[in-house]
Amino acid sequence: MTTISTTYRWATRLLADQRGQDMIEYALVAALVVVLVASGLAPWVGPTLSQIFSRVGSALSGTPQ
Repeated sequence: MTTISTTYRWATRLLADQRGQDMIEYALVAALVVVLVASGLAPWVGPTLSQIFSRVGSALSGTPQ
């Protein structure tokens, strides 16, 4: 029984502890901003990246194995 009560107290303290919560929220907001910016830039950057990958693929297909 001691183990269960100790585990319960530990879990209760862990759930009540809010340190670091702000950092997680800032990280989530930053990730959302990155996704929005990346999706906004995709129409302009997409064709350029496609050309680069096509050139790399062409260059690699011509190399001996």
